[in-house]
Amino acid sequence: MEDNFVKEDFEEKENANTEMQEREKKDCILDHMEICVTEAEKRETGALNIRDFYTVYLIETKVTDLDWNGAVNKLSSLWRRYSEFELLRTYLEVTYPYVVLPPLPEKKVMYAWQKVASDTFDPDFVDRRRAGLENFLLRVASHPILSYDRQFIGFLQQDEGWRESIKDTGYLQLAESKLKALSVAVRLKQPDKRFEAIKNYGNELQSNLGNLLRVRARMVERLYGIHKLHANYGRVFSEWSAKEKEMGDGLQKAGHYLDSLAAGIDMPLEEEELFADQLKEYLFFAGALQAVCRRQEMLQLQLERAEGQVASRTTEKDNVQKGKSGLMSRLFGTVDTEEVRELKVNLLDQRIQEGKNSIRNAQDELSEFSREALIDIERFQQQKVVDLRETLAGYVVLQIKMCRKVGYYSSDYYNVIICHLLLVGLDVLLGFEK
Repeated sequence: MEDNFVKEDFEEKENANTEMQEREKKDCILDHMEICVTEAEKRETGALNIRDFYTVYLIETKVTDLDWNGAVNKLSSLWRRYSEFELLRTYLEVTYPYVVLPPLPEKKVMYAWQKVASDTFDPDFVDRRRAGLENFLLRVASHPILSYDRQFIGFLQQDEGWRESIKDTGYLQLAESKLKALSVAVRLKQPDKRFEAIKNYGNELQSNLGNLLRVRARMVERLYGIHKLHANYGRVFSEWSAKEKEMGDGLQKAGHYLDSLAAGIDMPLEEEELFADQLKEYLFFAGALQAVCRRQEMLQLQLERAEGQVASRTTEKDNVQKGKSGLMSRLFGTVDTEEVRELKVNLLDQRIQEGKNSIRNAQDELSEFSREALIDIERFQQQKVVDLRETLAGYVVLQIKMCRKVGYYSSDYYNVIICHLLLVGLDVLLGFEK
């Protein structure tokens, strides 16, 4: 039995890989268009006494393939609020439930430390969010299915009427019902082992990345404090040099070196925040992966409920045919006539047939969803390995540069950093393969 399951699982993975390769051969709108979020702007609404501030982002697109007719305009630029990005993502989530959707950047600062401002209007935070929103659009635009959605293209190029057109799709009603369903705990009789494994992996990926970001924030906080402490030493040596004639030059040089050491940490840590944002993206990706698994569970639950109803009505029909009376009949001493019994059997036959149709529809829906989801999860897995390997390698290189800059020349120090990061990276990258 176990061998059969392993064989079927292997065959399904092979089929998923084949279909994924066929999808990758298909182009996406990034093959025909350039997309970028070039700048952000702070705006305000309301009266003088009650002001409401918000940030808008400029999306610019340019069609590079002159033979392509899929765009609304060859060249366009428009402003969008963060809430409109959320609207787009919710629409895509409802319309393509089997896709591991790219996440939006954080709405508020997560894993903050001393130097990272928690103000959402801080220029550094706004610029990092701008880069994250551009990355979100590029992720969607590079997807073989999502990229050609008309509402997505409208989001990029349709300045007026886009909100109305997306509401006309009726996705809001579906979103509300599906979100309520996803929030309910599900207990399945026969859970799909494939999606159980994927769900567990999503939990582990989220936990690993969360711990990595949490530890990194504490390390950076301490490192930043140590370096800034050198500025106090630099000031002391500079003041001391003014009172010492013979040692003045040496003390002043020491003070300048300590000042440069204190100031030299700012730029590397700003660069490190970019790597932290890339890790946060996959922290949120793990949530998207879990959401796909929950949708599969809801479809599985729908099928099991349909099967349970048919089994219950079949038992009820057998009891009626055998002349077994219900609870009310036994209490009040009534007995069904032959005609009433026949009517009940016919009604139950009709309901059983309707239930069987519901089972077939639920099986088809579940089968199609599982097939599509496994293909996209495999695509996500390959993308994740490439991205996280590149991110962690870049992080190692940055740490080595920073160590050289501040004077940590010990090769052992390099080895500790590299080994630690690679071990963490392998745990994150290969967790799904286990």
